[in-house]
Amino acid sequence: MKKKFLSTILCAAMAVSLLVGCGGTDTPQNANTETPQTTENKTEEDTADTTASDAEETLTVWCWDPNFNIYAMQEAEKIYQKDHPNFKLDIQENVYGDIEQKLITAAEANDYSTLPDIFLMQDYSYSKMVTNYPDIYTDLTDSGIDFSKFTAGKVASSTVDGKNYGVPFDNGAVIFAIRTDIVEQAGLKAEDFKDITWTKFMELGQKVLDATGCPMITTCGGSELVIMMMESAGASPMVNGEVKIADNAALKEAIGVYQKLIESGIMVDYTDWDQYIASMNDGTAAGVIQGCWIMASIQAAEDQSGKWAIVNMPRLEVAGATNYSNCGGASWAVSSNCKNVDLAVDFLHTTFGGSVELYDVLLPNAGAIASYLPAGESSVYQEGSEFYGGQAVYADIVEFAGKVPACSYGAYYSDIRSALTDTINNVVQNGADIDDEMKNAQDTVEFNIQ
Repeated sequence: MKKKFLSTILCAAMAVSLLVGCGGTDTPQNANTETPQTTENKTEEDTADTTASDAEETLTVWCWDPNFNIYAMQEAEKIYQKDHPNFKLDIQENVYGDIEQKLITAAEANDYSTLPDIFLMQDYSYSKMVTNYPDIYTDLTDSGIDFSKFTAGKVASSTVDGKNYGVPFDNGAVIFAIRTDIVEQAGLKAEDFKDITWTKFMELGQKVLDATGCPMITTCGGSELVIMMMESAGASPMVNGEVKIADNAALKEAIGVYQKLIESGIMVDYTDWDQYIASMNDGTAAGVIQGCWIMASIQAAEDQSGKWAIVNMPRLEVAGATNYSNCGGASWAVSSNCKNVDLAVDFLHTTFGGSVELYDVLLPNAGAIASYLPAGESSVYQEGSEFYGGQAVYADIVEFAGKVPACSYGAYYSDIRSALTDTINNVVQNGADIDDEMKNAQDTVEFNIQ
């Protein structure tokens, strides 16, 4: 907006300058005065045309976090301006809760005029919001954006009924970050934890616990880890709109593994997020399994540089099991209020959906790891990280992301996660039967979504 305002002031100044110049001439009273009048009209028209042109190439954006999402948009703007010098973004900072509430308010009032051209949405909200308020969104399925160049698990999050409503941004691929100096005390290396089952993980984790007194991993909020396990097997608690919790083999296996991890002491589950982060930074845990965004918290302990390594997560022993999952992330949506959909789509296609250069800038400066697969092949992603002992961790993470099975919760992520949290707590803390608790969770979710 500031640039647009300055442009308007300059145009006005030019018009005044021209008028002053014409008025100061020694033109005789009977001379033809059409030329100055024409010049004045032309200047006004040019100013109007310039203002209109600026408006046509300006897109409004809603997102949050100045150091991450907003910074990413600013860098995307710079790249797009190389071939579109008149292009501008009006980036408006909103916390995510406010964005979602504004979207709902607009939809329920059936007045979409308040919406921006582009907005950022948490991946877990897409199905719920698109299902309940479809008129908010522009369908991007046939927009020309090549969604096959993004990780399948990420694309699935913003896909509803086979249609694409979001352009993937950050990467939520799950990593297993390991303190190499701690596991070495048990005669192990980080590589020993790569491509293994949860059964093998518990065997190795017990060795670390016995040798060091440190739990192998730490977590916060049990349902999140159980969901990661389930999704790694390509299993979903929703299938074709029906709740599939009670008879979900991967979910049952995941809850059983979680229970064993807690009972053995191989894993500690914190209820406080700050304590969870502290356990990684103060050496009271030998590792963590989480979305790759956790790396920013791990790296806050600068004195541990060179003492960490990253591998993929363990896999369940059920059909479809893999060592890959996803946790968290967001994608860009184009609103139904967008007056220039072609411009918005081309901008997103050219930048977040087509520019390795953009992701090369975002990685070192914002810690944003791409879900755009070609970015993983760049020289920036191939560089070794001193903090992780020279490992090319970013290239590895993009590779992990490319192997994540697609999984969708429909519009009921929050309901399912809440029910599973109760299930896990009852099993772990009260010794409840897993099958009974899964049936209770099924009934609860079915009741809530009626």
